[in-house]
Amino acid sequence: MTVPTFEPDDEPGVTIVDSIANRRFPLRTASAIDPHEVDTDWCPFPIDSAIAFETTSVVLPYVVPTCVRDPDGETLADAEHFAFETFPDGEYLLEFTAPIRFYLRVRTELTVASADDRLAVEFGDETRVRLGAVSTHDRPAGTVTTTDEPADLARAVSTFGSALKTTTAERSLPSYRGHPPLIDLGDRVDVPAELESPDTGVTIVAPEDRLAVYATASPAYYLGATVVTGDRPRLETDAGFEYPLGSSPAAFVAEVGRVLKHVFVVDTVSRTEGVYDVGLRERELFEATVDVDLPSLYDAALSEQLPTILSIPFETLEPVAPTWQLTTFVTPGPANATALPFLASDLSLVRIAPTRASRTRAVPDPPAEVNALTRSRSRTDEADAGGAGREGRTVDGRANGADGLRDGAGTDDRGADRRAVSDAYVSLPDTETFETAWLGTGVPLGANKLHPGAFVNDLERSPAGDAIEITVVCNDSRMVAEYEASEEGLYGNRDELPFDVTVRRTLSVEELRDAIAAETDFLHYIGHVDDDAFVCRDGTLPANELSPVGVDTFLINGCRSYEPGLRLLEAGSSAGIVTLSEVDNRDATAVGRLLAQLLNCGFTFRSAMEIAREHRIVGNQYVVVGDGSVAIAQSGGGVPNQCRVEPTDDGRYVLRQQTYHSQHGVGALCIPYLDEIDRYCLAGTELPPVTLSGSELERFFQLEAIPVVFDGTFGWSTDERLTGP
Repeated sequence: MTVPTFEPDDEPGVTIVDSIANRRFPLRTASAIDPHEVDTDWCPFPIDSAIAFETTSVVLPYVVPTCVRDPDGETLADAEHFAFETFPDGEYLLEFTAPIRFYLRVRTELTVASADDRLAVEFGDETRVRLGAVSTHDRPAGTVTTTDEPADLARAVSTFGSALKTTTAERSLPSYRGHPPLIDLGDRVDVPAELESPDTGVTIVAPEDRLAVYATASPAYYLGATVVTGDRPRLETDAGFEYPLGSSPAAFVAEVGRVLKHVFVVDTVSRTEGVYDVGLRERELFEATVDVDLPSLYDAALSEQLPTILSIPFETLEPVAPTWQLTTFVTPGPANATALPFLASDLSLVRIAPTRASRTRAVPDPPAEVNALTRSRSRTDEADAGGAGREGRTVDGRANGADGLRDGAGTDDRGADRRAVSDAYVSLPDTETFETAWLGTGVPLGANKLHPGAFVNDLERSPAGDAIEITVVCNDSRMVAEYEASEEGLYGNRDELPFDVTVRRTLSVEELRDAIAAETDFLHYIGHVDDDAFVCRDGTLPANELSPVGVDTFLINGCRSYEPGLRLLEAGSSAGIVTLSEVDNRDATAVGRLLAQLLNCGFTFRSAMEIAREHRIVGNQYVVVGDGSVAIAQSGGGVPNQCRVEPTDDGRYVLRQQTYHSQHGVGALCIPYLDEIDRYCLAGTELPPVTLSGSELERFFQLEAIPVVFDGTFGWSTDERLTGP
């Protein structure tokens, strides 16, 4: 099936559906339409599918970055909030950077008008409209076979640039970067001819070290570079330019990542000289401190750009750069090479795993006073019988509660399984990125435990149905508060993103087995986990007996659910959230609700966990396993964000908005729903602070549900106490 598809709705119009990536975007028309498929060659930009229909207007449910172009793709105008642009009779191409990027082509008079909550495209009369869309889900074009020798791995990584859709600065946009080819390990190197990288004239010379070659994955992909091993690490071009990349493997790994970020930031600015000629806040910041001829830089070949780009001091661009998405700590195991295409697709920075990483097999136990409801049946039984919990330690050796779900944990928990997680725990250094991941043996504290098989599972996922399928299983009636505490439940419907939520309670072993085997986008399990088995009303379901598995992603909110989570990944799931220790039932309820709300808002699994940890709502007891870049839903505003609000002495409010990257990678544009900010911004940046009246803040909060820190207290924009003066 070709995606995206175009589906009719009850209201006049059509909904664009990317069923593989779980993305939907509805378009409303003035009256009912009769769409039919057409070719895609009418659009100068890449699209995957297209239809045509006749109407007098097309209305979007909210404002997205919009560009009006001539038939060749040259920019005529861009539309923001409260825009009103008119164009005489002619032929126009309109580009919309929505959760699914799409284009309209018309020959007519044209008016583009937007408010804070909608955008309308109106035509002079009923006209033929061609609508094309591009899927956000890219698949690798092939597989490269390599040995585990550094020189051979370098040859394999050199193919990653073959997935770029352009070598111009536009490749800093996620939609211009395809998925790098897969890597298989074998006894020789085999590179299919169609996977050769573009001839950019750029070479990265890496130390003869496996981890150093691993660190070139993202830079080689983004620069379309050839990677070789040698004694003098450097970046060089065919014109004779050289840039040193450190004198040791460790120095090389750090420097090659800095170069990637530096080149990327300049590209996001210089691309405004091309087909994306929009007002960009970061360009203003760039031009205030850097004296570079941007038109000439944009027009130059990549190998000719690098001397100019790398002559700019790195620290000069710090105010311009967005927060990077991901840092991955990698161990030198040969099997980790198979994960490199996925790290490169995320443009992850690769770091060498710390040689003196803190490792322990200690497992946190509940406080001695625990004597009530648990999320492990054995612990509950012990408490009911009057047994006292043992004094315990958290995974990093501190007293339970010191780094727990929150200070002063409650008097009950969800677990009693004393068996330690089979892998040792690993403490990682802090990073300057939104997210952190670990690729190696052991269980990371405060980071995503990557599982190479989960990446492949995500690639092989089947198209979903008309709505996002959510399955909630509550196997203990005393824990229903995790789902039923709000009138609408955890997963609310939005016009542009419907959910199909199935809630099942107190399942038997066979009923739970069937629920896990059924196709669903997300499983939220609430209940007991004992000895790596799900507790059911008539017994236990061992995780190693789960086959087949139709669950794509999951949250297993029971005690020590790490091993069951790994079993789901091995059986076909892509990503999930699990626990490493016993969890207090009251706190587990709060954590489960928060994580569900964040995932519902379009945050990736990793970002959702980081936000929960940032606000001390969750500690190291919870961890993301599998491909943490997955998001089960789309953000209502294009990219996920959270806000901080501080009242002023004069009754107004200072709003600071932190934007995050979408699931599709770094480099996207966003447009704030604020009159005071009249420029596009890069996703991943904190927007300039604005001062609003109470009514203005209330109107802003009504646009979408987002996490908010209001006067130091964490909450949601939908909380009544946060709205109004």
